[in-house]
Amino acid sequence: MSKKLYTIITGTGSYIPPKVIHNDYFLDAEFYDPATGKQFETPNEEIIRKFNEITNIEERRYAEPDQSTSHLATFAAKNAITSSGFDREKLEFIIAAHNFGDIFPGTYRSEMIPAIANRVKLGLGIKNTNVLTHDVNAGCPGWTTAMIIADAYIKSGLFKCGLVIGSDVNSRVSDPYDRDRMIFSDGAGAVVVQAFESETPVGILSQASRSDNDPGMLKMGVSLNPNYHGTELNIRMAGHKVYAYALSAVPGVVKESLDKAGLHLTDIKKVLIHQANEKMDEAILQRVFKLYGIREFNIDVMPMTIRTLGNSSTATVPTLLDLILKNKMDDHALESGDNIILTSVGAGMIVNSIVYRFP
Repeated sequence: MSKKLYTIITGTGSYIPPKVIHNDYFLDAEFYDPATGKQFETPNEEIIRKFNEITNIEERRYAEPDQSTSHLATFAAKNAITSSGFDREKLEFIIAAHNFGDIFPGTYRSEMIPAIANRVKLGLGIKNTNVLTHDVNAGCPGWTTAMIIADAYIKSGLFKCGLVIGSDVNSRVSDPYDRDRMIFSDGAGAVVVQAFESETPVGILSQASRSDNDPGMLKMGVSLNPNYHGTELNIRMAGHKVYAYALSAVPGVVKESLDKAGLHLTDIKKVLIHQANEKMDEAILQRVFKLYGIREFNIDVMPMTIRTLGNSSTATVPTLLDLILKNKMDDHALESGDNIILTSVGAGMIVNSIVYRFP
């Protein structure tokens, strides 16, 4: 049997900011109704209680004032390189997925250039000038999108090794007067990927993607408070529409990726899904099970970090992977031969699903 070229992950890393923001942080917030433009009459205690019931988010992490997206990305990248034991000077590409570039508190502006990937290369102290560096902007599925690109690079024979990062500081692009700000958090995750020749399929086995365009689902906008004149980089999300889209679109894309890999859902050890809303993720997984005629819903297949880490966008999936591989997730472990799914949805809208087998 002839050998084929595969993309394998040889190191993982993450950076979880130490600043913990509990739900009671928002007790004194002024939340405005997007439908009326007026402040809610509902007490914040009730708003927070319902929010927790729906999302299961109890706390999230915020970056320190002197940290930006590229700083978090660099910390995660260093962690991944250390765990891989790979010589950083031999990296051939760096792809950084993010949404808003570098944003520092009080600046009300996004620095998109130089690219985050370039800033990470500088932060890592890499002297090699032949490293291809570029960013990916694809909302929450940015890291999975970047992984698909990295896989194409490696399988084409163009490159043999690289670094793929997801990093976001969402706390600085959320409207302080919007209830949805409680969803978002900051963080970064990264992996080192390398080419691997094998007679049996290993590493990234397949991928499936879908893209649609509904500007009403997710966009940027001014504050809900007409008297607030801060940044106009506020994330504006139609929560119900996003929820409905995810339930209708993600299961089919996941199944398509499994079909391409020649696998059944029962062959999968874990589903690592974007951490945005626990009830939404559970509903998505239930629908995936139904596609295979499986009535018993096994929640253990889906590790969750959302309760303590919130939604760190591009960082959620690689962070989750890193925590599992470093034995920091109770009752969740992965070993050689295990198949997993890496999937994400967002950005109004993009869906990705990757099937990966550990060497």
